[in-house]
Amino acid sequence: MKKNKTPMSLTILILLGLILGIILGLLMPGRLEFLLPVISLVSGLYMNALQMMIYPLVFCSLVMGIHGIGSVSATGRIGAQSIIYYTATTLLASLLGLFLPKALGLGQGVTIEMVEAGVDATKFTSLLDTVKNLIPANPAASFASGNMLQVLAFAVIVGITCLTLGEKAEPFVTLTASINEIAVRIVSAVMRFTPIGVFCSIASVVYSNGTETVVALGTVLLALYITMFLYALIVYGGIVRLLGKYSVGRFFSKVMPAALNAFGTCSSSATLPISKRCADEIGVPNEISSLALPLGATINMDAVSIVMSFMIVFFANACGVEISFGLLAVVLLSNTLLSIGTPGVPGGAIASFAALAAIAGLPTGIMGVYISVNTMCDMGATCCNVLGDLACSVAMKETVKLEK
Repeated sequence: MKKNKTPMSLTILILLGLILGIILGLLMPGRLEFLLPVISLVSGLYMNALQMMIYPLVFCSLVMGIHGIGSVSATGRIGAQSIIYYTATTLLASLLGLFLPKALGLGQGVTIEMVEAGVDATKFTSLLDTVKNLIPANPAASFASGNMLQVLAFAVIVGITCLTLGEKAEPFVTLTASINEIAVRIVSAVMRFTPIGVFCSIASVVYSNGTETVVALGTVLLALYITMFLYALIVYGGIVRLLGKYSVGRFFSKVMPAALNAFGTCSSSATLPISKRCADEIGVPNEISSLALPLGATINMDAVSIVMSFMIVFFANACGVEISFGLLAVVLLSNTLLSIGTPGVPGGAIASFAALAAIAGLPTGIMGVYISVNTMCDMGATCCNVLGDLACSVAMKETVKLEK
């Protein structure tokens, strides 16, 4: 019984930290600005503490997961099902983003004051570069630079090699298991400070954006959040219930710590340790979650597709630029290609949006406005994507048959 109460009590504390952080962020301009350095310090320490163990945990957990599966074919099934799942849900999100914002007429009658901002647009060669550089020439550099795809590829290669070597690889497997246990213990300790970390992170976000900017774009943000909420509830809830044979209400209550942390930190990568903990609480085998969750943090961009389509249509209508369904389809396809390998960190979508805005023919001056609300969009999108990652893991608990 005590174990079942832990996620809910943590959820309540994180939610409390989220609410108090928003209030502090609103009150901070003026007399409370002297708190900003302390808030930023604590927020930075929390993010660094989480990120410190992301890659050791992902690598070791994935190697142990593959070793625990016991066969190369089963590993391939888990990876293939994960990719099919994420591709299907991203396609569904793209179709939703294709029609809904135009039907709502977002941005019509809105006047935007352009703000110049120097942002380098992501180039389409990034997809080819991602494929070409998938195998790391220097694995240590991949860990140091935070290249999740290369870390995943390296872990899969090492894990499969350990399977083929059998007993000869046991000393390395034992060492990896020990490092994995250490990483899990450290993450468990960091999780105790999650409410404080989220409190400081969200306070800084609200203070930096300011209420005027948020209110000015309140309509599109409200529509965006309602859409993502319904998408998560209906699509992810349906997947959990129909494929995962798991209670929808119980699922959302169990994964709420990860969802709230993602909302407060805007980082799916930094939320990975908490997502893994939530998956364990639900009963998802390590063999599945160790591969599906890191892969989802890298390529699952459902909510990003929704955000990009909403914001492109909003700015196009506000600037008087006609966006046809055909052009919007090109934009969404381009976004899917650009998203592969994009780091799951705060602000990771800004460069992609710059490229998409250029494709849509929008003036460069909108980038300053977009950057001012990017974090507010990113918060909901990250939360939604993390829920999608966990829903995939729960579904695969039933669809992937592991040998006992």
